[in-house]
Amino acid sequence: MRHGDKINNLGRKKAHRVALLQNLASQLITHKRIVTTLAKAKALRTYVEPLITKTKKNENALQISHNHRLVFAELQDKAAVKELFTVVGPKVASRPGGYTRILKLGIRPGDNAEKAMIELVDFNEIYGKGVEKAAEPAKKTRRGRAPKKAEAAAEPAAEATPAAETPSTEEKAGE
Repeated sequence: MRHGDKINNLGRKKAHRVALLQNLASQLITHKRIVTTLAKAKALRTYVEPLITKTKKNENALQISHNHRLVFAELQDKAAVKELFTVVGPKVASRPGGYTRILKLGIRPGDNAEKAMIELVDFNEIYGKGVEKAAEPAKKTRRGRAPKKAEAAAEPAAEATPAAETPSTEEKAGE
């Protein structure tokens, strides 16, 4: 029975598993996306998201240096910690969580392992453009309709465009 055993051991002893997750996390922070197996990606997500959350909590100078020490104790990589606090932290400051995305890539031909790409969400330009537009939904009334001001502003713009482009019936008859 495996009561209360939520951690995926990844077929490794504790020291090897910790070293693996440290290396994967520092590479993810440095390169913003990496390709690995699905099991390692899921384990990495639970490891790296609390570290990213620590970069957001910066109320005073003591808090900042304390969080630097805590993150460095986990990662053991100065370059990755610097990247995390200077580049990644300010970019994800407004996000309430869910800093990583896992995309399945199929199977690896050699051993049939399921591959996945794990990436930092705010550093993907393809999905990032749609997220910014979706962040500002149109205001609606309680009945689910758009306000009348927006409808009135949209109608003259829509009517002006087709009238200028299409010739009237009188012009067609003259030809």
